[in-house]
Amino acid sequence: MGLEKLHPFDAGKWGKVINFLKEEKLIADDLIVQAREATEEDLLVVHTRRYLNKLKWSFVVATITEVPPLFFLPNFFVQRKVLKPLRTQTGGTIMAGKLAIDRGWAINVGGGFHHCSSDKGGGFCAYADITLAVKGNGHERDFMDDQRVYIMDVYNRYIYPGDGFAKRAIKRKVELDGGTEDTEYLQKVQTHVEGTLNESRPDIIIYNAGTDILDGDPLGGLAISPQGIVKRDEIVFMAARSRRIPILMVTSGGYQKRTARIIADSILNLHNLRLIDNELATRGAENPKVELMIRGSSSDLTN
Repeated sequence: MGLEKLHPFDAGKWGKVINFLKEEKLIADDLIVQAREATEEDLLVVHTRRYLNKLKWSFVVATITEVPPLFFLPNFFVQRKVLKPLRTQTGGTIMAGKLAIDRGWAINVGGGFHHCSSDKGGGFCAYADITLAVKGNGHERDFMDDQRVYIMDVYNRYIYPGDGFAKRAIKRKVELDGGTEDTEYLQKVQTHVEGTLNESRPDIIIYNAGTDILDGDPLGGLAISPQGIVKRDEIVFMAARSRRIPILMVTSGGYQKRTARIIADSILNLHNLRLIDNELATRGAENPKVELMIRGSSSDLTN
């Protein structure tokens, strides 16, 4: 109905990434694991029933997704056209986590709804897929007292939503100024990813690979080039594979039309470097203690 034109997010991003990868002959339909919609039973592993019941009100979904016209639409329409796709992406993240453990790596072309916690959505995020992937901004609050989870976060310190309480859950904060460019950004990513993995030995890395760091992004406020994003993903995957740690990547935020091409180019680069392939790369950590979350998106923590 054209509602996507009222929102900064490119609702067609995920399909475009898949189409680009098909055009490059990297994937075909029979090589894609189709995501299954997360069921209410799945969602209740993390979310409260009170929160899920709130999503039965269109005005709540309109507030979370920041699409005001949804307020006036019947909830059955909102459920089918807005929330069901998000539940399917959430199911994809859960499935990808299991595949990463089995095969060494997995990429959910969607997901990364890091602003949603167990009892509150926001920042375009209605379901806490990252928390669900681990348990069976948002996720920072969900893991506030969980010592098994180590969160490293690289973000613009001055933008939405500036949640000081949630920030306390981050073990390694890498705060950036607005306008940060490739050289400083990549040096900090390299240093802190290596430092984090020297400090902990996780069972799995969950990598929230947002592209809202891209120069010109209307929300991110950083100035990273397309080549910088490709290199960032390479650094994280290289660190994971060199240590034989399973890695799950989700694509999270990014509010420019060109981000789909950049994500596809990054996946092609990972394949060309044999950082992702069809081989079984690993069977898990030797000393299982923690889950590691690396946040590469620009935005600050959940509120």
